[in-house]
Amino acid sequence: METRLFDYIERQKEKFPQEKAFGRKEGNGWKFWSTSDLIDQAHKLASGLITLGFKKGDKISMVAYKNRPEWYIVDLATQYLGIVNVPLYPTISANEYVYILNDSSVKACFVGAEDLWDKVNAAQNDLPLLRHIFTFDKVEGRPYFEDLMSEENLDAVHSSKKSIKPSDLATIIYTSGTTGNPKGVMLSHSNISHVVDTTLESFPLSPGGKVLSFLPFCHIFERACIYGYSDAGVSVYCTGTDNLGGEEGDLKNVGPDFFTTVPRLLEKVYEKIYNKGLGLTGLKKKLFFWALSLADEHEHGKTFSGMAGFKRKIADKLIFSKWREALGGNIKGIVTGAAPCPVKIIKVFSTAGISVLEGYGLTETSPTISVNRFDGFAKVGSVGPIIDGVELIIDDSDAAYGDGEGEIIVHGPNIMQGYYNKPEATAEVFTEIDGKRWFKTGDIGKLVDGPKGTQYLKITDRKKELLKTSGGKYVAPAPIESKLKEDFLIEQVMVVGDAKKFVSALIVPAEEALKDWCQHNDVPWTNLEEVCGNEKVTACYQGCIENVNPNFSHVEQIKKFKVLPTTWEAIRPNGEQTELTPTMKLKRRVIREKYANDIDRIYNG
Repeated sequence: METRLFDYIERQKEKFPQEKAFGRKEGNGWKFWSTSDLIDQAHKLASGLITLGFKKGDKISMVAYKNRPEWYIVDLATQYLGIVNVPLYPTISANEYVYILNDSSVKACFVGAEDLWDKVNAAQNDLPLLRHIFTFDKVEGRPYFEDLMSEENLDAVHSSKKSIKPSDLATIIYTSGTTGNPKGVMLSHSNISHVVDTTLESFPLSPGGKVLSFLPFCHIFERACIYGYSDAGVSVYCTGTDNLGGEEGDLKNVGPDFFTTVPRLLEKVYEKIYNKGLGLTGLKKKLFFWALSLADEHEHGKTFSGMAGFKRKIADKLIFSKWREALGGNIKGIVTGAAPCPVKIIKVFSTAGISVLEGYGLTETSPTISVNRFDGFAKVGSVGPIIDGVELIIDDSDAAYGDGEGEIIVHGPNIMQGYYNKPEATAEVFTEIDGKRWFKTGDIGKLVDGPKGTQYLKITDRKKELLKTSGGKYVAPAPIESKLKEDFLIEQVMVVGDAKKFVSALIVPAEEALKDWCQHNDVPWTNLEEVCGNEKVTACYQGCIENVNPNFSHVEQIKKFKVLPTTWEAIRPNGEQTELTPTMKLKRRVIREKYANDIDRIYNG
């Protein structure tokens, strides 16, 4: 039976109601909502929305800097009434706020703390349909969302809930494209619930467990997870990325069983661990790097006996147990998505007893197409087997690809209804094969054999990101970039070389790691710009390049590079142009234009 998204919290109430279903930081402690609190408040909020005249098909938006239970309450209330939820990233520009809210005809917006009220309120003059702005936090003179709650129309709310169909539109999520205006992805209840029902079952979740939620609810990855968390009956601790690590951090103090993340967060954790290792001396330093070297042999599900097993027990007792303790001591698993995760990161954490598994999908696929599983169906270097109910074709008709590679094309119940108000854009990404409607992902991949006689999907690049050198050779930048980012000295990197004689790279250094390197290599730290021009530092990064180049063919190898004394950000004050999307993907066109002079000097200097 197909599921509506609000059915998950209702099932939690029936099977294993939680006193601490969803919580967030308040002062030095945590404030929790029980299962019943969430449902009751959502019913009352829906009643208040009816009083204001909202009806099925209307659009309501939400935006907050940190995940919070109140977001979920509004989400449930809109689902009860068939209102379409249009979540917003807090970091987008003022122009994007106006575009999205106008394009989707949003009539009300619920906002979190800090400057979000001001952002939306300032845009209201350009938003003729936006009638209401409500705050999640009580602020004098501003409409507070709890003041909407009433019991006046509860019968109408329950009647509306019964009328909602799994095929009804639940949300429009605007993609953060690198060019042009964002596109609104239309997802139904059944689109998302199919992913929840076929994916979360393999996650290490059990009633009464604890999960941390810090990836933004406005992203479909975490959005699908919170419905799965409700179904599993775990306590969800809503937080942000600013207070995760350290002795006072949420990882240490909450001690979660599970969380989802993006690769960059794991990379930063690894950088700190690695740099601590560099600071050790004598036997301790030797032991640290010996333990780290054991990760080279890791494969999911592989067991070690005899001397190999004994070595790992020693490494675990002396080194890896301390890593797990720093992450709360209870982690049963981590799933990473949204961007490619370096193989080295997966191997290191998994060797330390912190299983990191990678999945793949898009907003348009709700989001999951494939995911490595915790029940043995997992392969390092892949994004897992295809989820149940989804069909996949590798279109290898383009001569640019080889060795079984091609564009990933999928069909299944998780595929979006289309782009809102954009029939032409919708038509461009769909094709008909054997009478079925197939979605063209724009990603390049291939199927590889793996454990348990199953095929696993391996992503090799983005179709639009393939480079073609002036010699006519195709180069996939993503695998090269991913390999380079395994080095703790590299924060970001972009491979360039389209229509050029050879491939080169723009490198953004990991500043803290570079400071540590300078300290250990007698390079005085003045400022980032001067240090990036230092001959020793340049030689160091040349070494990084030379370590990676042998992994690739001659035409794919980096011949020249430029270390940029800067950072690439997903958010900047005053709506300044950024180099990364909110999901931390490279805005390649923006970067090429911004560093055109540097690129020119690489090839012509």
